[in-house]
Amino acid sequence: MPFVVRNARAEDVPRLTELMHEYIVGFYQKPWPGTEKIHHLIWALLKKQGGVQFVAEQDGKMIGFATLYFTFSTMKADNITIMNDLFVLEPYRDTEVERRLFLQCQSYTKDQGYAHMTWITAPDNKRAQRFFDQLGGVRVDWVNYFMV
Repeated sequence: MPFVVRNARAEDVPRLTELMHEYIVGFYQKPWPGTEKIHHLIWALLKKQGGVQFVAEQDGKMIGFATLYFTFSTMKADNITIMNDLFVLEPYRDTEVERRLFLQCQSYTKDQGYAHMTWITAPDNKRAQRFFDQLGGVRVDWVNYFMV
């Protein structure tokens, strides 16, 4: 069945919120930050305030999304993007839908003149690692840290 990958729009907020809930709570099993906070984030991205979101849609159903954040790289002394999210519903993993969302992020990065796109994935997400390897992603020698 045909699908479309496009920039998120205001009318997508309810469906995108549901999909982000599936991503955060269902896939990553993390606590839901709250609908109000998610809406604040989505609206900031719709205004391209620090990032942008893309959605994959099929027959009026939202089946995936990707989020790019805009930042800087000191080592490159240039603007870069961070692909913070790439999520598709289970039946669409390892399909053209997932690939096209990734390529949309990559194209946006190049078309807007960013130096490069970077991203991370969970160490145990071997499926995603294979996907990124197949698309030519380059693994780097950095260790990721987090602090509350």
